[in-house]
Amino acid sequence: MRAYVTISIINYRTAELTLACLRSVLADLAGDADRPATDGRIIIVDNASGDGSAEAIADWIAANPDAPVELVRSTENTGFSGGHNLGMAACESEFTLVLNSDAELRPGCLAALLAAAEAHPEAGLFAPRLVGEDGTVQTSSFRFPGAASELIRGAGSGPVTALLKSHEVAIGPAPAPAEIQWASFACILLRRAMFEAIGPMDEGYFLYFEDAEYCHRARRAGWALVHVPEARCVHHRGGSGPVKTLISQKKRLPAYFYASRTRFLYQTGGWTGMISANLAWLLGRLLAQGRVLFGKPRHRAAEAEARDIWINATRPLGPRHAPGE
Repeated sequence: MRAYVTISIINYRTAELTLACLRSVLADLAGDADRPATDGRIIIVDNASGDGSAEAIADWIAANPDAPVELVRSTENTGFSGGHNLGMAACESEFTLVLNSDAELRPGCLAALLAAAEAHPEAGLFAPRLVGEDGTVQTSSFRFPGAASELIRGAGSGPVTALLKSHEVAIGPAPAPAEIQWASFACILLRRAMFEAIGPMDEGYFLYFEDAEYCHRARRAGWALVHVPEARCVHHRGGSGPVKTLISQKKRLPAYFYASRTRFLYQTGGWTGMISANLAWLLGRLLAQGRVLFGKPRHRAAEAEARDIWINATRPLGPRHAPGE
């Protein structure tokens, strides 16, 4: 199949969210009085949900036969990268919109992204502005993590953050274009020419850091990333995964999170980059403990993080530690 833009959505036990996401995409593709319709095809990849959600989506598609939607059933949970690689392979198009199931497009989002893509042929990635349900702008633009950013994260200290501000991973809701090194793949438009030049997403990542790695690979190959704030996408954070909730509660994170972190640090900085990042985090923890002696509030890390950051340290490219593997 061919289309101007493919929209790739992964479903993993999120039928209601996926269908809400699907409806928002269909409405945006249809256009309105001010915008023409867009030639697009939606590919929903079910990552072996096994909970009836794939069947619910299949029933919706059967009840709406004219909708440009296809369901691809994976025989295993291939993670974020594997699922979207299946989606991008299912339909040839000039552009692919990678979209979370817990996201919904605002009217005009696709048109704004595609207009930016036409205006910037040197760029391969186009990131919209992510907002909450109430319209609050979310942080979705970042710098690459490394030793300095891990020192910031471990210390959780205002003075340390201020000193190393130019290395902080999260840039903020109104980023300067020159500062953006990677953007969230909760919603991002990819140019097919870039995809063909640098290859598919790295399936060595189960979840997390795969978007940073793909942006890093694209930058090395000369493809720019463009932030498109006039394109809006609602992101219901945490709807498709538990990690953000666990982080906020300082609970232990899944092993696959740290396996992905190790893989990224090694791929972008080698053994030196990976080990120095871990040592910098530990130094940050020492600074955080020292603050307590001066009456400052204790900055808590995630449970067992001092141990878990070393997951895959001797084998940084695997295993993924995905559930069931």
